[in-house]
Amino acid sequence: MNSSMRVSQLGKSSIHEMTRLSAQYEDVAFLSWAKPVSDTPKHINDAAIEAIQKGFTSGYSQSEGLQELREEIAKKLKRDNNINANTSEIILTVGAIEGLAVAVLATVDPGDEVILPTPTYSTHITQVKLASAKPVLVPLVEEINYSLDIEAIKKAITPKTKAIMFCTPNNPTGTVFPEKDLRQLADIALENNLTVIVDEAYEYFVFDDEKHFSIASIPKLKNNVITAYTFTKTYAMTGWRIGYLVAEKERITQIKKAHIPFAICAPVVSQYAALAALKGSQDSVDKFRSEYLSARNLMCGRLDKLDSVFSYVKPGGSYLMFPKIISENKVDSVEFSKRLLADVKVSTTPGIAFGFTGEGHIRLSFCVPEEMINKAFDRMEKYFK
Repeated sequence: MNSSMRVSQLGKSSIHEMTRLSAQYEDVAFLSWAKPVSDTPKHINDAAIEAIQKGFTSGYSQSEGLQELREEIAKKLKRDNNINANTSEIILTVGAIEGLAVAVLATVDPGDEVILPTPTYSTHITQVKLASAKPVLVPLVEEINYSLDIEAIKKAITPKTKAIMFCTPNNPTGTVFPEKDLRQLADIALENNLTVIVDEAYEYFVFDDEKHFSIASIPKLKNNVITAYTFTKTYAMTGWRIGYLVAEKERITQIKKAHIPFAICAPVVSQYAALAALKGSQDSVDKFRSEYLSARNLMCGRLDKLDSVFSYVKPGGSYLMFPKIISENKVDSVEFSKRLLADVKVSTTPGIAFGFTGEGHIRLSFCVPEEMINKAFDRMEKYFK
């Protein structure tokens, strides 16, 4: 069988591998799924049904997406992200994932380098590799709440560096990168003519005194930034596969060239659902945020009782956390997760999936019912006695 080097070099996804392994067991306590377990709000479902019944969904939309939806997104960006964008600077994508993939393809050439502060979302690393570019992993400072290492990022820049790619709030650590650090990152990008590609999937889920800051709201960075958003997390729309990018008009023109051969357009029924999400009540977003905060606090409390096994940084956002394994059982994160699954039926995600700096950690998700968290930790407490 002939296969391309760019694909054959990729390893199996540790995230999906744990899902596959978990299917072999009954009564698994899942802390590995970074997807909301809540249903999509009813008014969003109803809008999609109405669009189908009216015959609006049987054809393609414009490749950049429905005009009315892009108008509503522009209002949202101004209101919630302090980003001034018109509809020519917005393109609907098949989830944030496809948007990020085509953003990378429209930015780098084979052999170029992309700096990724890590641990970071594993798919970002894979997208850079699929573009035949080189991911340059720069460790976050775990001891300072997984903060950006600005000096290390500067030192990592070479003549081949084309972009800096990251997510905030961060997956897997839950870090909300502060405005001060992001402004420094913007200055680095401008000084070196780099593109900033940022994933803000968890923008509405920030806790305590944290504040989400969109780097694209810095006016002087407008020509150097591509931001990806998604309806997936905000409105529990995982299966709808609908997201969008915002960037300067000419960048969107180039991105659309990559978007069309991959997707033609985002799913039209999902675009109508997204339109209803933006125009309708936002009460569900507040409800989800409150539930995740309660679940985060519960998970932190349960981790405190396992302080001989894990240390952790309390996440300021997202619905994920990334405890460090400190038990005397010296195994790598893949083996640790496999043993938890096999021995006590608790499913977690190995930290190595998020870059080499993730080794020695596991990712836990708290977008699950609190009874699932308690079930998992009851089992772990007995296991680690």
